[in-house]
Amino acid sequence: MAPDFLLPQLLFLFGVGFLAANVKVTADLVRFHARKGSALLIWQGPKPRHYGFALALGAILGLLVVIKIFALGRAPQELFGEIMMFLYFGYAVPLSTRIARGFYHDGVWSDSGFMPWGQISAVSWREDDTITLVLISHFRAVARRLQVPGHLYGQARRLLRDKVKTHDIHIGGSGLELGSRDDQDAV
Repeated sequence: MAPDFLLPQLLFLFGVGFLAANVKVTADLVRFHARKGSALLIWQGPKPRHYGFALALGAILGLLVVIKIFALGRAPQELFGEIMMFLYFGYAVPLSTRIARGFYHDGVWSDSGFMPWGQISAVSWREDDTITLVLISHFRAVARRLQVPGHLYGQARRLLRDKVKTHDIHIGGSGLELGSRDDQDAV
């Protein structure tokens, strides 16, 4: 195949993938704004590891799109892949860092997404250089991590205990269930 045919097709496929990523981030932002009023204990999450690189990539892609449209006279519909990548790195990544992590009335916003209280079957704390809450789902084999700031650790533990007391979280045991363990002890 000729590179003149292969490259536009490849960029279009990248565009489809980045369109899906942009839709996911947009949906997360809409859900966050709807939940923001019901926050119980929230904080700003850390920036992604290569945040500066992502911003630079967004700026370069924006410049590339402008050059291709205005200097080379290309039609915007021919630049679908580049435009979707520009939107992701230039807008979606920076806007997604504004989603506050933590505890809301109807669930927990972890570092990788939202988990309703009713889906949580196990919790675990990892105390290394950072304090991390690990949440295990009832329904899916999913473990979500939430990095908790040290000064909010006690409040986070109390909030989880309260959610267990009100039966918003039901801790499911592993192995033999002999009824000798209180769910609050697991938090």
